[in-house]
Amino acid sequence: MHMRTRSRNRLSGALDSLRDRVGRSGDRLAANSQFLAYHDVSLYQEDINALENDWLTDTNIAFWQEYLEREVLSHSDCTGILLLRPTMVFLLRLDSILNVLSALPPIAGVTHIFLPINDNRDPNLPEGGSHWSLLVVSVNDRKAFHYDSLGGSNRRHAREVAAKVEEWMGYPLNFQDLDDDTPQQGNSYDCGVHVCLNMRYLLVKRLLDTPPGKGVNMSLKGKQWDARKGRDEMLKIVRGLRRTAERSLSPGERGRDGVSPTPRIS
Repeated sequence: MHMRTRSRNRLSGALDSLRDRVGRSGDRLAANSQFLAYHDVSLYQEDINALENDWLTDTNIAFWQEYLEREVLSHSDCTGILLLRPTMVFLLRLDSILNVLSALPPIAGVTHIFLPINDNRDPNLPEGGSHWSLLVVSVNDRKAFHYDSLGGSNRRHAREVAAKVEEWMGYPLNFQDLDDDTPQQGNSYDCGVHVCLNMRYLLVKRLLDTPPGKGVNMSLKGKQWDARKGRDEMLKIVRGLRRTAERSLSPGERGRDGVSPTPRIS
């Protein structure tokens, strides 16, 4: 796989314009305070709060995809992989393929597509829903693998997205539920963490670790995730990137007019 990685969400600004951010009292920063701008993703304090111990937001997952692209995929030869952002997957599922086709990235040369699936059906609540799962499309094999950490709760929604991908690609897919091969969550809110950990494992230990020309084992059978450790690792990454961005600010930029600029990595 020697094509450039295609993963930019062309509607990256759409989610920000739709977010309804509500400030919170207490010792934490206000929920609408921008915490870190990382390339095409802006993390707010509410996203950090969610990452600490709550249901992951669209932005949490979009950040993880951006991070994997920048820190993993960009250093590999596996360049036909598309990480489609949650916002785009949401629009793809609920809108006509003709309406979103111009916003989708080119499909030529893509070998695998990673699509975070959300069970939200209300277009007026772009960050609604109560469950995340992961759909991975193997373009060359014409297969769609669904990984659900809550016993297939998102199966219907994943099939809806797979049907739209079929329209996008122009041919049918063999849909495979891998619920029995997917690590299961231990509570009602760690589904997004499982999606992130599943995504990284499939990228690093399956796609990147398989020699070209060999079949890729897409099963997660026997794997178990510690969601708490996963959250802590992601928080460590985000806070480390913020510290790096803060160190890059010049003395004149820090606290100018009493307001410090958002730490930014671009």
